[in-house]
Amino acid sequence: MSTTSGPPKPGGSLGLHVLLVVISLVMVAPFVWMLLTSFKTLAEVGASGWMPADFQWHNYVEVFQVIPFLRFMANSLVVAGWVTALQVLTSAMAAYSFARLEWPGRDRVFFLYLGTMMLPGLVMLIPNFENMVKFGLVDTYLGLVLPAAFSAFGTFLLRQFMLGIPRALDEAAEIDGASKWQIFWDVILPLSRPGLVTLAIFTYIGNFQSFFWPLVMTKSVDRYTLPVGLLFFDSERGQATHLLMAGVTMSVVPLISVFILLQRQLIRGIQIGAVKG
Repeated sequence: MSTTSGPPKPGGSLGLHVLLVVISLVMVAPFVWMLLTSFKTLAEVGASGWMPADFQWHNYVEVFQVIPFLRFMANSLVVAGWVTALQVLTSAMAAYSFARLEWPGRDRVFFLYLGTMMLPGLVMLIPNFENMVKFGLVDTYLGLVLPAAFSAFGTFLLRQFMLGIPRALDEAAEIDGASKWQIFWDVILPLSRPGLVTLAIFTYIGNFQSFFWPLVMTKSVDRYTLPVGLLFFDSERGQATHLLMAGVTMSVVPLISVFILLQRQLIRGIQIGAVKG
């Protein structure tokens, strides 16, 4: 007896598309409001309408006049770039050790390391800050980068990718005389590229828009990252919401650029991770 299912019902497909469109509009609405508000005058910000009476393009010019926007942007790019590079490297090395090497207590150490993900970031704030004070790294770029250079989540993500790589490749490389480091660098890392790119994107975006740790660590204006620097529009100038939205809109550009350039690798990495998981 045949049990083949018939074609999908048009009504169900239409309803699903309508639901997705509604969800998309809800998610896009805050960004649209931010963009439109960046073209308003300060008096118009509290108005009920979304559209500005006249588009105030000079708001974007005024942002550069009020704060050293390019300096703050450069600080965010440098800090996020170094954190991403170090976190991907350290996570890959730790993942290789947990996934491909045999040593006593490996799994117990891994689960203990994974348990640190359960700790809220605020719990680790004071110990990290005290360590930075002891090493004299307060108000330095190294102090902003070093605590974020290690990630239990990144280690877990890359470990899952490396567990899916056939061990026969390690054995073949060892027969050819490759060392553990050569296997890691020349065999495992290239095959883990989707996971590396996925982790790099998540890390870069998360650290570029990081706010609380740079706020605690930086004292001089020259060290401010962009999220901290934008506080000028909510303090020294009162609540200059129109300029704040203009600055936030420009700060989103690097994040959108990264996603557009690497979206294929990101989607592929997530798909492979989901299949392997």
